[in-house]
Amino acid sequence: MPKMAANLTMMFTDVPFLERFPAAKQAGFKYVEFLFPYEHPAEKVKEVLGKNDLQVINFNLPCGNWAGGDRGIGASPNRVEEFRAGVKTAVSYAKVLGTPRLNCLAGKMVAGFSREEHKKTLVENLRFAADALKEIGVNLIVEHINPYDIPGFFLNRVQEVLDVIAEVNRPKLYVQYDIYHASRTEGNLAQIMREHLAQIDHIQIADNPGRHQPGTGEINFPFLFAEMDRLGYKGYVGLEYVPSPDTLKSLGWIKEYGCQLA
Repeated sequence: MPKMAANLTMMFTDVPFLERFPAAKQAGFKYVEFLFPYEHPAEKVKEVLGKNDLQVINFNLPCGNWAGGDRGIGASPNRVEEFRAGVKTAVSYAKVLGTPRLNCLAGKMVAGFSREEHKKTLVENLRFAADALKEIGVNLIVEHINPYDIPGFFLNRVQEVLDVIAEVNRPKLYVQYDIYHASRTEGNLAQIMREHLAQIDHIQIADNPGRHQPGTGEINFPFLFAEMDRLGYKGYVGLEYVPSPDTLKSLGWIKEYGCQLA
């Protein structure tokens, strides 16, 4: 079974962000991910990682004003300089925290610009980011998000991400495959892995409907985890779900499905 990583933006939310690291350790996790570390100094985040013997395996490039409704700016034609400044910030954090990958969110389409203008901006921004991350040995991943949870998001399907990656034409640039978003948008969850595993560097999960833990919806996760093993997936699975009724009570599926945290 693939190694499971607690998403500390979604899990253990009854305590402040930096207190979620010891909570994850106590629950048995060795690996964590989160949306953003930027509200805290990189050295402080590194300290709590070290104290709790945790490894961060993924976080996002800066995404604009998240609280104000931004969901990424990678494809925003009017915010290129902001995006590239964010890449530099992310590089500084990646160096300190030792993450092997960073995720780019394309964001929502901006009124007044064509789809082609958005795509051109995203391709150029991804080249800039991939080149910057290559210098420090970090992979760049790009995520698809369903249009129901985030209306107007620029990349909704895995194939759309693959098409952009092909145009960017840079090494160490991959798909972040989110099974929840794919379930809402296109289905064929196992087939996507079979056809594109070589281009998938990270997987995230939540069940559908509801975006809660595996076993609360219709997705056959035991089958998908077995398929990951059969295909030879050696990466991590980020638990980007909304725990129900709370984080600790949501974890029963891990033992039930024979998954590993370490």
